Amino acid sequence: MFGYVTFNRKELKFKDYDCYRSYYCGLCRELRDRYGLPGQASLTYDMTFVVLLLNSLYEPRVQKGMTRCIVHPFIQHPVCRTSFTRYGADMNVILSYYKCQDDWKDERKILKLAFSTLLAHGIQESMPRYKDKIRTISRCLTQLSALERNQNTEIDEVAGCSGRILAEVL
Repeated sequence: MFGYVTFNRKELKFKDYDCYRSYYCGLCRELRDRYGLPGQASLTYDMTFVVLLLNSLYEPRVQKGMTRCIVHPFIQHPVCRTSFTRYGADMNVILSYYKCQDDWKDERKILKLAFSTLLAHGIQESMPRYKDKIRTISRCLTQLSALERNQNTEIDEVAGCSGRILAEVL
């Protein structure tokens, strides 16, 4: 459902990698600014892809800058942010929260429960803006859990739940 997107660095040209990296870092900074360290720790390639896709489609104004971070404290690197970076950060926290809740329900991973508790504040903050999206995501995940519990092997039904979540995000 979430956390499966990666990028193939070997296939990217240097300029494409630099562009990707600047949006990845922009999303990371947005997560930190809006949701603190728990938000930043939830950073995924999935939402970087969403941010890049939406930016490519709608071409919003881009804020460019330079930053240092805990991972790269001595070297400044470029950061790009747009209106979709904020949206990507919100969706990242919402999906991370529900993924942690799902991991807790399925496998009783206590660290996932604790992390979801840290992300819960972000969900409450985003709730008024995205209540329809959150409702759809929650409903699809409930359906997906039921299919998993029943060991449903119908790939279209299982993939359909993830597809509806992706459709809602995009």
